[in-house]
Amino acid sequence: MKKFIISLSVVGFMMLSIMSTINGQTRYFDERYIYSQHNINPSLLNAGAIGANDYQELFVNYRNTWAGFEDSPKTILIAYNGPIGNRLGFGAQLLSDSYANLNTTKGQIGLSYTIESPTNKVGFGISTEYIQHNLSGSGVSGAQVDITDPVIRDRLDGAQYFDASFGIFGLYNKKLVYGISFPSLISSKISDTGSEAERNIGYIFQVGYKMKSETTKITFEPSVVVKSLMNTPTHIDLMGRFGFLEDKLTGGIAYTLGGDKRLGFLIGTTIESLKINYMYNVSSAEFQTYNNGSHEISVGLRFGENETVKTIKEIEGATDM
Repeated sequence: MKKFIISLSVVGFMMLSIMSTINGQTRYFDERYIYSQHNINPSLLNAGAIGANDYQELFVNYRNTWAGFEDSPKTILIAYNGPIGNRLGFGAQLLSDSYANLNTTKGQIGLSYTIESPTNKVGFGISTEYIQHNLSGSGVSGAQVDITDPVIRDRLDGAQYFDASFGIFGLYNKKLVYGISFPSLISSKISDTGSEAERNIGYIFQVGYKMKSETTKITFEPSVVVKSLMNTPTHIDLMGRFGFLEDKLTGGIAYTLGGDKRLGFLIGTTIESLKINYMYNVSSAEFQTYNNGSHEISVGLRFGENETVKTIKEIEGATDM
């Protein structure tokens, strides 16, 4: 424990030292703002949540923002995370995002270290990310744009970045969920196109509380997530999520303050090792009249669960009945 704390302090000092020597670079935007199912898959936002569960999971997340509108933003992500050893977790993500003519590709790998006590389980995670932004499509050719413009040429040539993120994610007394992460804490531009720019360090703070009725066995988890990310308005996601039949059925409602002020509805199911969740968002902004809302669906496959942990869960479930 003492050695780990010393090692963590050294890593933190090194990260701060690197940040002081790297010139500020700003990416076009941070992709983490799009997700509305981050309370179901917290590793989407927080590297500390990698390997938080005692099983491995492969999942796909797809989001169509402003459905029905031409060239609306569409995002697909394939991710894996799970434990790889005593207290260690490993995660990997591959993302593709299209926003009209702006395309973003991101590859990410992360590691976490978990400390567990009788009342608290907390993971410390770090991830490294390769991001590429570029323009493509008919809208950037011909007479529609001036390709001699240096900004346009920068986007056409593409810009690549190498980022590093840090996060802490925990569960206290098996009820209180908490976490804070610093996305793109370190950001270095790989390509030599464009110019340097000022950038602010973003953060994501989350807290939730798990409750269960002893009579109906229905679970309820209210949660709050605050996001302050690059080139996106700071916003707060509020969600109340219900679980029925030992969480085999899930339903919830969400509301976002700031940004586009969206209202969301969640429904999901778990069948053996398969987990499916769907969320629909509608915005109160005027632009909502020109689209059919946003749709986000995730499909997860769980495997490799620790048999000892599984037995303990079955015993705990029998005790609750």
